[in-house]
Amino acid sequence: MNIIAAVDNHWAIGNKNELLIRIPNDHKHFREETTGKVVVLGRKTLETFPQGMPLKNRTNIILSTNPKYQVKDAIVVHSIEELQEELQKYRDEDIYIIGGESIYRQMLPYCNVAHITKIDHVYEADAYFPDLDKDEEWEITADSEEQTYFDIAYQFLKYERKRSRK
Repeated sequence: MNIIAAVDNHWAIGNKNELLIRIPNDHKHFREETTGKVVVLGRKTLETFPQGMPLKNRTNIILSTNPKYQVKDAIVVHSIEELQEELQKYRDEDIYIIGGESIYRQMLPYCNVAHITKIDHVYEADAYFPDLDKDEEWEITADSEEQTYFDIAYQFLKYERKRSRK
């Protein structure tokens, strides 16, 4: 399973239910990675999308603890167990966990690949992604050239969970 996020130097991902910054090339990268695939997200993340609608050209699976919560054109599950059951219908490599903080933390143990846009800046934030640089289970296996958006530098990194060495 994949996980995808844009983080700042402190692994922050958002503030007041908004992204820290909108970088067009990061959005393009996200679209290229996830189009035609399965995206897993929480209700609060969905509510930050335009008109609160699921992403087009993807299978959207929303995790919400509210048993009455329904979303047009999306699958709604109400627990990690129910989510795991639903995800068995799809190929592991086609599944992308896309946020927010709670979903990332709950689903990271099930993921083997993390697509991280690392933004060289520190923002005011109230939501964070687990710091993979401090996690010995993860290593960077690919990186892009540094890019800039106005005066903000960023790069695309691919982390992979280290295989157990037996």
